[in-house]
Amino acid sequence: FLNSVRYIEGIRKRLSPHHPRITTHGPRTPPHHSCPFEPICGPSTSPVVSSSRRGSIIAAPRFIQYNRRHPGTRGQPKRKERAMMQQVAIVTGGSRGIGRGIALALGELRCNVVVNYASNAAAAHEVVAAIEKAGGKGLAIKADISTTEDRKRLVDETLANFGRIDLLVNNAGVAPNVRADILDAGEESFDRLININLKGPYFLTQRVAKEMVKAKGSGAKNLGPDYRPAIITISSISAYTASVNRGDYCIAKSGLGMMTQLYAARLAEYGINVYEIRPGIIETDMTGPVKAKYDKLIAEGLTPIQRWGQPEDIAKAVVAIARGLLPFSTGEVLNVDGGFHMRRL
Repeated sequence: FLNSVRYIEGIRKRLSPHHPRITTHGPRTPPHHSCPFEPICGPSTSPVVSSSRRGSIIAAPRFIQYNRRHPGTRGQPKRKERAMMQQVAIVTGGSRGIGRGIALALGELRCNVVVNYASNAAAAHEVVAAIEKAGGKGLAIKADISTTEDRKRLVDETLANFGRIDLLVNNAGVAPNVRADILDAGEESFDRLININLKGPYFLTQRVAKEMVKAKGSGAKNLGPDYRPAIITISSISAYTASVNRGDYCIAKSGLGMMTQLYAARLAEYGINVYEIRPGIIETDMTGPVKAKYDKLIAEGLTPIQRWGQPEDIAKAVVAIARGLLPFSTGEVLNVDGGFHMRRL
């Protein structure tokens, strides 16, 4: 390498515009290209040289051009990108709102994304089409995560189509049909929210975790060294913020926080990290009915960052985990809430 450097430096001295044996013919490389030897050779606007004398130093630009044209992997995905293209993610509630934003972001990473939905097939297939347009692969699977049979089918169909699960995003959730004072609220709403928002994620995580543990064992060699599965649960600031007109929702979200801690502790020995993302006030169809209320509160300083959160804000946190950027964290709570969680005087 040092000999090459000395060789090129010697050439540069001989390629002076004042050298009597050479003439210049415009840019050596197009402006949008850069030479791998640019720190040595100078910027890409350096002149090309030629000479009428046979055996002259015209070989120098050819040497540089050769190296510029043989980068080895140009046009091919890097190792990390290839690993992302193999990843398989399940996103529950992936047809709308926060789940849609997460599914699309994973699609942009070229992941294989299972878009789980409960009823809106058209919306789910629209998300799948967007994922595939971005370069990923999508699969829409209808499943009610509150039922044992549907949870099993969701996992089985994912494995049948892709053969692995790298990431589970527990996102599916519902709000109360009616916001009722906890002194008047009935059991029907409580059971519905607990079944969908807490019981469903808890047992889906159990099922997926078993498959991940199995893959980390006997199947790990087939999946390669980049198989580092993770589990993410999307909860809410309602996990610690009391809303007395939707106690069932708050209890379910609070339970997800402990669920994250439990699975993080249990799965750490297998190298499976578990995370909780707590969104703040996010602009989705779920928050549509209370938009005017929160517009006013945000303007009055409810959050230090005075704007509505967007599904893309949550998706960015998921992408960081999917890319393996938090390898030494588990059981961690990521607050994506505009600073709502801070206590201020």
